Amino acid sequence: MNILILGAGPTGLGAAYHLHKLGHATWQLFESDNHVGGLSASFLDDSGFTWDVGGHVLFSHYDYFDKAVAEALGDSYYEHQRESWVRILQTWVPYPFQNNVRYLPDDALLECVEGLRNLQGNPLQAANFRDWMDMVFGSGIVKYFMAPYNRKVWGVPLETMGKEWIAERVSVVDPARIERNIAEQRDDLGWGPNNTFRFPKQGGTGAIYEGVADSFRDRIHLNHEMLAVDLEAKQVRFANGRVESYDVLINTAPLDVFVRSCYSMPEAVLSATEGLVHNGGLIVGLGFEGRRDDTKCWMYFPENNAPFYRVTNFHNYSPFNVPHGDTERSFSLMCETTYSAHKPESPSTIVDTTIQGLVNSKMIAREQAKNIVSRYLLDIPYSYPVPTLGRDKALDLIQPHLESRDVYSRGRFGAWKYEVGNMDHSFMQGVEVIDRLLLGKAEQTVNGVSR
Repeated sequence: MNILILGAGPTGLGAAYHLHKLGHATWQLFESDNHVGGLSASFLDDSGFTWDVGGHVLFSHYDYFDKAVAEALGDSYYEHQRESWVRILQTWVPYPFQNNVRYLPDDALLECVEGLRNLQGNPLQAANFRDWMDMVFGSGIVKYFMAPYNRKVWGVPLETMGKEWIAERVSVVDPARIERNIAEQRDDLGWGPNNTFRFPKQGGTGAIYEGVADSFRDRIHLNHEMLAVDLEAKQVRFANGRVESYDVLINTAPLDVFVRSCYSMPEAVLSATEGLVHNGGLIVGLGFEGRRDDTKCWMYFPENNAPFYRVTNFHNYSPFNVPHGDTERSFSLMCETTYSAHKPESPSTIVDTTIQGLVNSKMIAREQAKNIVSRYLLDIPYSYPVPTLGRDKALDLIQPHLESRDVYSRGRFGAWKYEVGNMDHSFMQGVEVIDRLLLGKAEQTVNGVSR
């Protein structure tokens, strides 16, 4: 079986890694960029600061992925206890917000508690994500955090989103527990699978995937942009003129782009891509002179006084994310802003508005803006695959048709399932599709089988 893989992000590398481990002889991997890692790559700027493509943290549901990471990094990583906070109403609230509303001013706290006491409706019968939030969190928590934060993250009307994706992505509530936390003035911080996480000592998150790729570099072809796919002839044409044949094609490029690149695609399948919605991301990395005494890992920003929804103290992940590994003399803030048709943002102004947002939210003092020595901007056209109400109907039409033509589309945007789009999920989608093809095993991750 001649297997061709498109994309050297976590999914493509997961498939390649597993093929290499199994000793399969006939496969190749093609990547449009000049590096591996996809959305999990890292970059060194001209001032010596390292930046990721957004706020990645390394945690896992899979022993296989853990072993691959161990091979790639050895012991060259740090392990951190998550410390994440929400900046709201001129104060800091520990994450998850809903479990720690005791930090809010009295009037907002009262609204949140009253909302919880007056919950109505069955969340299982909610028509959309917005209705689900109202039924689970109540009007106060939705007003102050859930609605404004999710609008900033997704960049779409929340009424257009389904609720089936939520699972471990959103911490739900226990009203009695919340009231007990308030009465006992108790912090409640441990929720979620990423309450501890690892981070490479050097090279950012991309170091993981550079390490994974090291053992089969000769099978990876960089600077090969996919131009068109002939499903009848089973050939891929690249922008540089190269044409490659395959028996089975594993695609990890965005599903809508891939489908529109295929010859002789039925109109119904092409039309179904209109049900696939995504947003883009502007990642602003700001490198500062000076020391920052702040133990937080990352912070959420639901309010409209800043464009970003999340900021990471990136120097806290590894001292080598700043020049010379010297956090006494430098620190770095990585800020993430969503853009979409519903939420336009300008790359030409986002750095300045980000700096102003850091001042507005008291992340930095106004005079600290003078200490910025690096301004790094990444524009990510495909940031999150949005779990809209029409997504599953679209996927139920597109994916079976592709598989009937020996094409398997997997990964964050290849499968278009946000709920299984973490790095470990994405890597294992690549591993599991190989097990299906070569060993006849069932794919669990892409089909939402919980672990």
